[in-house]
Amino acid sequence: MSDEEQSPPKRSSAPGSRYSIYVGIAFLVLIVVATANTIRNRDDGILGTGSTQRGGPLPEFAVPELLGSQNGDANVFQDDCGSASNPCDDPRTPACQVDLPEVIRVCDFFDKPLLISFWFTVGADCLPSQDVFDQVARNYLGRVNFLSINVRDDRDSARQIATDHGWRVPVGWDADGAVSNLYRVGVCPTVAFAYPGGVLSDAKLGTDELTEDKLSADVDRLISESDRRAEAGR
Repeated sequence: MSDEEQSPPKRSSAPGSRYSIYVGIAFLVLIVVATANTIRNRDDGILGTGSTQRGGPLPEFAVPELLGSQNGDANVFQDDCGSASNPCDDPRTPACQVDLPEVIRVCDFFDKPLLISFWFTVGADCLPSQDVFDQVARNYLGRVNFLSINVRDDRDSARQIATDHGWRVPVGWDADGAVSNLYRVGVCPTVAFAYPGGVLSDAKLGTDELTEDKLSADVDRLISESDRRAEAGR
């Protein structure tokens, strides 16, 4: 497997409208249960490798802003204990209902077509693809939402990278990989494409698929398909 196609490295745990940030062992126990249960109820496989993933709702999450001061792990709770498929002992705040400063809620990006890029640095070199992602985002300001998620990297190191590269796309920090697990990210880089409303359109992975020309063409296609869905009332 090439450097670009390494699975996210496993590291010890650190950190629209349903999510909250929790700190401590109790939260980590809940997040493991919620994530494991979600994966059991979804099709197996890596995001971007199967057509069965398309057309379904994007899982919701909330993460600290990479460049912010908010600490904690991601919130991936999809409900408030009302669903039998996600049992829990105590009521919890769904991810997209989190109301904390310097926290990114994926649902806040559902008003337009959306691209989410997942990236990490340990065992992979996909930073050039993130530069491309950020550049393409600048070409579609106001028409398409772009969101970048760092997976499990040391926060200070990831902050320095984002600052040095001058990225303008919002960057979230998935400290313990909960969001990456929820989305079944297995390759760096991986980009998920979604229609307005948070409906998965497609996903692309690997540096060969994420050149500026190819990514721009994919964004144009996403916009056109989103317009057709809107005309059809979907």
